[in-house]
Amino acid sequence: MKRVLEIGQIVAGPTAGLILADMGYEIIKIERPGTGDVSRNLNGTSAGTFLYYNRDKKSVSLDIGKEHGRDILRNLIKNSSIIIENMAPGTMDRLGFSFDECKKINPDIIYLSLKGYMQGPYHGRKSLDYPIEIESGLAYMTGINGKPMRMGASVVDMAAAIIGVSRILQFISENRSGFIEIGLFETAMFLAGQHIATYQIENKDLPPINEKNFAWGVYDYFLSADNKKIFIAVATDDQWKDFCQAFEMKNFIDNPEMATNAGRYAHRDTLIPEIQRVLLSLDYNTIKEKLNAYNISYGVLNRPWDLLHDIHAEKYLINTAYLGKDYKIPGMPFAESTKHAAPDLGMDTQSVLLEAGYTDDQIRAFKEEMVI
Repeated sequence: MKRVLEIGQIVAGPTAGLILADMGYEIIKIERPGTGDVSRNLNGTSAGTFLYYNRDKKSVSLDIGKEHGRDILRNLIKNSSIIIENMAPGTMDRLGFSFDECKKINPDIIYLSLKGYMQGPYHGRKSLDYPIEIESGLAYMTGINGKPMRMGASVVDMAAAIIGVSRILQFISENRSGFIEIGLFETAMFLAGQHIATYQIENKDLPPINEKNFAWGVYDYFLSADNKKIFIAVATDDQWKDFCQAFEMKNFIDNPEMATNAGRYAHRDTLIPEIQRVLLSLDYNTIKEKLNAYNISYGVLNRPWDLLHDIHAEKYLINTAYLGKDYKIPGMPFAESTKHAAPDLGMDTQSVLLEAGYTDDQIRAFKEEMVI
């Protein structure tokens, strides 16, 4: 099993560690004694952050601001394959753990650095997911006119981690070590790239995507008789014929004005209310059965926690534990559903240090010095 040292917190670094954990890597999470990862103490809508991003990891409490702490970390680096860090710009350099320094300790190390910005005028700027969403234009495109909005998850952090892990796997496949830097801003640019390209083709400002009905005539929410909100997407002209067949909308099947998506889009003002009128006479299960029968895309409006009781989603939930309680959370799509616990702060310090060659007496001394 390859060993990964994760020196990071909140989302970006821990996501990269989580992905590798689900791939079978041993993840040793280095945390500040006493407080640990900042996300351990979040509450409200972020209360589940640590639990979710840190299952299947070992927690080692280590003060790398102290010389003995740095000595221990150097020892761990010797026997590790990968370092993941998303500390503030300059932090790892100041502590003596830049890539160049780590390479002196372990020439075979792969070093993933997740930062707000890559090399360039903004390189030294500290940032977080939402400020990056704002500066990259994602918040503008996600919201409505005059009201940019945050995405419903830390998508930029997570995407940066996914890109970083992809690069790690490339390095491994090519049997090479080296430095990998992934910026949140550059990741967000990649996510917003479609709109940057469209602007140049159209040669005019674009409205936020929620101000328009995207590119399709039937691509909208509808209400069922039992008050379920369903999003239906009719993406092709053949699907439109199937949709009309499924819901017996005979007056539209042969209507030449509705034959193409462009025509349906132009007549949305009359088309959407008519579809809504038809669907209001049917309950959700009936609508779902008809859509499934004709293989038309749809989705019922759920809250994330509704997936705890979804017959498909439950197959991809993982049993986990944290601070003495059991939970169910989504795993990676390829993860097996077994019991994966998020670690208590420092719970693996003793075992990891013993394995690294330290004696019980040395570990006791480290505790007395508050190094661990």
